[in-house]
Amino acid sequence: MKTLTIREAREGLSHPEKMFADGDEVLVVRHGEAVARILPVKSRCSLRGLTDFLAGQPMQSVPSEALLADDREDRR
Repeated sequence: MKTLTIREAREGLSHPEKMFADGDEVLVVRHGEAVARILPVKSRCSLRGLTDFLAGQPMQSVPSEALLADDREDRR
């Protein structure tokens, strides 16, 4: 973890690609006390395609029309 003063952070923010190139956490301090913590961005998880999603879904053995009709009958 890098530790920077507010002045160093302010000067370094004009070139963030150099300041954060190593992907490490940066702690910004003022008068020896931490005031900010800059964390690296986590990579996003990849999303499955629609085909893969649908393949993993269970198929209904009873048509939805029948389920709705049964539900309406139960409410009467």
